[in-house]
Amino acid sequence: MAEASAANATDYKALVCVFLYGGNDYANTLVPYDATSHAMYQQFRPAFAYARDSVSATALTPLTAPIDSNGVAHQYALSPGLGKLLPIFDAGKLGVILNIGALVQPTTKLQYTNKSVELPPKLFSHNDQQSVWQSSSPEGATSGWGGRMGDLFQSANTNSTFTCVNVSGNAVYLSGNNAVQYQVSTSGSVPLSGLKSPLFGSNAASAALRTLITEPRTHMLENEYNRISKRSIDANEVLTAALAATPAPTTVFPNGNPLADQLKLVARMIAAAPALGTKRQVFFVSLGGFDNHDGMATDHPVLMSRVGDALAAFYAATTELSVADKVTSFTASDFGRTLTGNANGSDHGWGSMHFVMGGAVKGKRYYGTAPVLANGGPDDVGQGRLLPTTSVEQLAATLGTWLGVTDSELLALLPNLSNYNSSARNLGFV
Repeated sequence: MAEASAANATDYKALVCVFLYGGNDYANTLVPYDATSHAMYQQFRPAFAYARDSVSATALTPLTAPIDSNGVAHQYALSPGLGKLLPIFDAGKLGVILNIGALVQPTTKLQYTNKSVELPPKLFSHNDQQSVWQSSSPEGATSGWGGRMGDLFQSANTNSTFTCVNVSGNAVYLSGNNAVQYQVSTSGSVPLSGLKSPLFGSNAASAALRTLITEPRTHMLENEYNRISKRSIDANEVLTAALAATPAPTTVFPNGNPLADQLKLVARMIAAAPALGTKRQVFFVSLGGFDNHDGMATDHPVLMSRVGDALAAFYAATTELSVADKVTSFTASDFGRTLTGNANGSDHGWGSMHFVMGGAVKGKRYYGTAPVLANGGPDDVGQGRLLPTTSVEQLAATLGTWLGVTDSELLALLPNLSNYNSSARNLGFV
């Protein structure tokens, strides 16, 4: 039924996961701006907190102020490096998700302290929490929720190879039970050198190589190897032709920005979607360097500028292509970091702040509950590690609903979603 529904879809939609590897620091991304919270923030990290007047130009003015569990309203400002996202927020196309992280079920601080509820496995571990964010399981998981959504929509696409596309290497997020993540470079598909140009200067040699590595074989392993090789070669030809035949967006992406390079390729593939026959796609891009135990004052602002500049250019490209309302992007990371500084950086944390962006996003709003900034407060499990009040699975369910996944399918592909009341599963930002 899901496949039939997707196959009958006449519109186009795409999810874009922007993963920030290393555990992005939440407080120097979304800076506490109201006087009380900023004073607490500055007290915890005197060596690298932004001065309040230095972020006044990027202070966010939402439609409704975010409220913490005590009923107190808060204010936030963007990191100065994210300044190019401010007009998108003000235009109502960018939203902020507060204190989101990996959870098995809604968890209070008392339950956490008493260990009376199941917690995410191997908290504060980079590899495991990356995997939990992307798949709901620790390292070793074989499928992610982006790929499992891709499973449902493969039949909607003329060429199912382009359902799940990774522009940054390999990530469990895009691995489905059936859907295979198609890995591309920032220039497009990766051709086999012996077929890209005549092998040893001979077209006949290239043709012989192609036959050898694609023809069916009687040996099971040889046959599987050749089947995958043929799929790769065929996909390369299809994608190369589609990109060549489709005018690229004229939006200028910043040079020297690896995240922008990846998103530029995503924009080109979205532009080529009609030629590729794709109706539903899930993309994955990433940027590393966020494990800032040190260098928070020097390294993190550079990373923020890369993120802000790249996302702003990508949104402009989708607007140029008239598909802004068909493309929803969101940021993610291993975990947040501690509010308490350790000299020049912060340690591994838990809850964090993230963004959702797109023409379909109900922006200029915060989603979730603002954390109480207090030493040993109700949202602090130690050193300013935030106990998440919004789960990754709620984020995934909201995005999946927008993409066209049904409630029953969401419960099947998100193993912990059933621990949340039906009314809490959709965050409502699209």
